Amino acid sequence: MEQDRLRIVLEDLAQGKCSVDQVIDQLKILPYEPLNGYANLDHHRQLRTGFPEVIFAQGKTSEQVVEIFIHLQNQGQLVMATRVNSEMYAQVKDRLTGVSYHPSARILYSDQDAEREKLPGILVLTAGTSDIPVAEEAAITAELMGNQVERIYDIGVAGLHRMLNHLPQLQKANVIIVAAGMEGALPSVVGGLVSAPIIALPTSVGYGSSFQGLAALLGMLNSCTNGVAVVNIDNGFGAGCLATKINRMSNNKNKT
Repeated sequence: MEQDRLRIVLEDLAQGKCSVDQVIDQLKILPYEPLNGYANLDHHRQLRTGFPEVIFAQGKTSEQVVEIFIHLQNQGQLVMATRVNSEMYAQVKDRLTGVSYHPSARILYSDQDAEREKLPGILVLTAGTSDIPVAEEAAITAELMGNQVERIYDIGVAGLHRMLNHLPQLQKANVIIVAAGMEGALPSVVGGLVSAPIIALPTSVGYGSSFQGLAALLGMLNSCTNGVAVVNIDNGFGAGCLATKINRMSNNKNKT
């Protein structure tokens, strides 16, 4: 069925019955590739959403990750797997070619267009050093999606003067990701100092009453500062994708 639809669209283009833009609109919903009963690979997600399909490795076997990775890699696009722990990486690294691995962020990727021009404008902050792994997931995700990413780490509210030294840098950013655990206060503070949108990224860092990041999440959701959006606990990947969309819009606006 998918092949028949594709043939009809291409015939219409050849006969002048539709434009190239109309063909692209049709291709956005085609095709997907069934893979051994456990996955349906969405090869045209990049066309529809601006982001390729990304492998969430947690819960998958190493064999499944390898097979999905290779099939996506054969399409000649960026391939990225999140939540790849060191044990899984040890199991898959010799079965994949042209890959890089970030152990702190737990990201495995193959980027066949690494030299492309990247858009400036994303800044990633952390309240503490313990928040860095989640922040790195966000930062590396954004970099792989075509952005330049600056980082400022360990500038939490317990020593607020550390952040004030970076205020000019904060005020130049198009979008700022702020990762914090404990009470999650840092995004509110940053949001009161800059005009850029803030993506608050709660982490599961903290003592028992932080409830694995729930306290930070609720604190960020109840921020009194406007212009703060909140992603889920430890969702660095989601924060990196959202920052990418905002940064693309900002850069496109600056070009016009």
